[in-house]
Amino acid sequence: MTIQIELAPEVEGRLVRDAEALGMSLTEYANALLREAGSASAEDGPGPMTPEKAEAFLRAMAEGGERLPVLPEEAFSRESFYQDHD
Repeated sequence: MTIQIELAPEVEGRLVRDAEALGMSLTEYANALLREAGSASAEDGPGPMTPEKAEAFLRAMAEGGERLPVLPEEAFSRESFYQDHD
């Protein structure tokens, strides 16, 4: 199947840059994006964030978190974030 779409110049430019950064042609990149969009279930697709979606998202983010190092509380102070700035 062949489809043709018209893109705004800035969108086309961004897609071309993204494709080139991945070493792909624009056609290959567009196909990959469409396959990805088509494989998402309706449950995972766009729409309002439901409590169930939020919980699933947070659980996925936390997966493997037990392997992260435990940092001292001082690591999260304002001073530690901006120590290189005056």
